[in-house]
Amino acid sequence: MDLNSALKQFEAVEANLGKLDNLWQQIKKLLPSIEEIQVNDEDQYLQLQRSFEQIAKQLPKIDGYELKVSIMHPDDILRCKVDLLELGEFTDRAAFDTDLHRQAEVLNDYRFRVETKRRDLARQAVSGICTQIEAKLVAMGPAAKKRKFNAKMPKTEWAALTALYDSIDALIGKSLARRPERWNDMSRHLAFGLKCDYTDIVTLDWPNIRQWLDQALYAESDPVPVVTTDLGELVNSKPQGQVATELKWETLLPEGFERLVFNLIDQTKGYENPKWLTHTNAPDRGRDLSVERALQDPLAGSRKQRVILACKHTDKVNLKVVSELQAQMKLWEPPRVDELIIVTTGRFTTDAIDWIEKRNQSSDAMRIEMWPNSHLERLLARRPELIAEFKLRT
Repeated sequence: MDLNSALKQFEAVEANLGKLDNLWQQIKKLLPSIEEIQVNDEDQYLQLQRSFEQIAKQLPKIDGYELKVSIMHPDDILRCKVDLLELGEFTDRAAFDTDLHRQAEVLNDYRFRVETKRRDLARQAVSGICTQIEAKLVAMGPAAKKRKFNAKMPKTEWAALTALYDSIDALIGKSLARRPERWNDMSRHLAFGLKCDYTDIVTLDWPNIRQWLDQALYAESDPVPVVTTDLGELVNSKPQGQVATELKWETLLPEGFERLVFNLIDQTKGYENPKWLTHTNAPDRGRDLSVERALQDPLAGSRKQRVILACKHTDKVNLKVVSELQAQMKLWEPPRVDELIIVTTGRFTTDAIDWIEKRNQSSDAMRIEMWPNSHLERLLARRPELIAEFKLRT
């Protein structure tokens, strides 16, 4: 199934959920109160119940979970109410009244699962769309330079950019009700399509939106799959064998690797205000990470360094890559970059290591730090939750 067809299925499910919500609100008004014994307007109640059940049958399962209808027939309600009145237990009557309204809880549970799957769908597709948006912003750069401040941008390219942006909104849907600070700003700039709008999109709107997407599509409440049902039984089984220290870096895509490093610095004491950086003029249009490193000195007090982390999902980082990254740091100034950390899933070549070590002994203000895979594995050994979340254990 293509992405557009999948999106239509989600929209159909959400439309039916909306219909069920409306029907339930009408049914709820006809349900008897705790003191009453029968529904109000039985004929209307039965018609609403049948409509509810008919629509509910159209809703698909979600990982085996099925929406269940828990709306009682009027005769069953009357019989239970009479029995409870004869017993005279008010707590039992209150519990039954709660059961009568259980359908609202069931609907909310199903809706939560739909929104979670909608976010999964968006997560799979949005990353590629973001890459296309950034490529188009780069491609339109030369045309923007030739135009005056209020001149129109190329119509065809601008329409394609707008379509990509709208597709992100459609994919997210209601799964993320809140939109980022500059979401409406970018929509307005796309509607006008002038050179000044292009400038605002590149410098203000898109960096804000891209960072929000990276964070919002990966909710902290999403569970990490667990196979065992009892940890006690797991330990009692006395598992044997050698613990694997090498991690499965090949299972990560570059975007996933960037997100892993972001989560690592975000959860580490002494690293503050982590941010994604996307620069359309960067040589590889790669996204670096910016963070403030807090240094504590018992005599001089605290100070902060501006640190840029360049993530390279590759087997080897050679001297050419290092020198290009070092030159690229000018794109992120001002303010001054105090340290560049090159983070890689592989290793550094000998000539790259020698060059970095010699450079760090010079008077140049910016230092370069190396985080090869072996260093990352030591850091992640203290962050087992990240190893599990990113499925890095062999």
